[in-house]
Amino acid sequence: MRDIITVMKFTMKEMLKRKSFIISTIIILVLIVIGFNVPNIIKALIGEDVENAGNKLLIVDSQNIFEGNLELLEQADLGYDIQVENASFDDIKQKIENKEIDSAIIIEKQEDDIKIRYIVENTSMIEEVPETLVNSINSLYTNMQISKLGLTQEQIQSITPNFAFSIEQTEEEEVNGNIFAMMMMSIVLFYAIYFCAYQVSSSITTEKTSKIMETLVTSTSPTTIVLGKTFGIGIVGLVQMIIIVGTALISAKAFLEPELLNAVLDMSNVTFYLGAITIIYFILGYFTYSLLYALTGSTVSKPEDIQSANTPVAILAVIGFYLAYFTMMNPTSSLNLFAAMFPISSPFCMPFRIMMGLATGTEVAISIAILIVTILVIAKVAIKIYSNAILNYGTKMSLKDILNMYKD
Repeated sequence: MRDIITVMKFTMKEMLKRKSFIISTIIILVLIVIGFNVPNIIKALIGEDVENAGNKLLIVDSQNIFEGNLELLEQADLGYDIQVENASFDDIKQKIENKEIDSAIIIEKQEDDIKIRYIVENTSMIEEVPETLVNSINSLYTNMQISKLGLTQEQIQSITPNFAFSIEQTEEEEVNGNIFAMMMMSIVLFYAIYFCAYQVSSSITTEKTSKIMETLVTSTSPTTIVLGKTFGIGIVGLVQMIIIVGTALISAKAFLEPELLNAVLDMSNVTFYLGAITIIYFILGYFTYSLLYALTGSTVSKPEDIQSANTPVAILAVIGFYLAYFTMMNPTSSLNLFAAMFPISSPFCMPFRIMMGLATGTEVAISIAILIVTILVIAKVAIKIYSNAILNYGTKMSLKDILNMYKD
């Protein structure tokens, strides 16, 4: 145990000293802070509140088509500061240039049609007339015409009933939570596991190149090296993930508007149990892939061969991630349950199945048990091959060579 701790400390020290690790972490943190500040940056560049842009609206009804009822729109809560007055197009243009108004509506009657002209400074950022204005003007004109028919209040209500819309499902299991937030968190978890595990392979190959591995092998057993490196890089990766996620949450809370934050990152289903389970799956998923990368890292002797040697494991990881990611779009399906049990995809799927309220305690226990058994099997194979391949300084070993080494 003391030797494992020694190798673990050595590995952590080497990881934290790497310029690539430090620079990449700083870049990620800076990008996160900048990303959550994009709305504030846009506001600063434009010089006004983006959410309130276009709120000063002038309505022109020179032909009195609405018979003076447009003032009712001023009383409605449409998010606009509405002014109703007569003005020519040139007057409107001047008002927009002087920032007296942001937009205008000109109502004109042409034969049997009523034409609505929506005037803005530039149409490059606006594709259509805002739906709130369209619905409000249509409703106002319809109610105005209905009132001329002399109908009773009961007849008017029968023509324009209040519909109560709701969404229901036929599936017995009900899905909770924000699917978008879960998918984003699944991506974060995948990259955290994948890149932390990848560092094991990179570390082993680097030490083989610098001949440090020979010193380690003579000082302790290959099993101790594998476990020490796996623990060391895993701890550094877990701390890095916590820092990144913590920075993202703090930045989101500090820089995003509450409404936008709730819409994009609905954290109402995040509990201590979910957090603990997510960490457990991060650790188990990391061990699964890091042991595979330890195996591939020991089969090459040059850093430039790492990429090709790691390709099979990378493909396996991508298959597992996409199996989990795309089945989230139909979380009540049997395929999503399979992804939550399958060891290469369960670390990316089960935490968010729990977050959606679909996973039972039995399913979680079975999934974790399958992962642990998988890790033990991979560890046995990986350590055995690693022990024989670690001092190989020849050409990159083929799959046939690895199988023969394991049999021997």
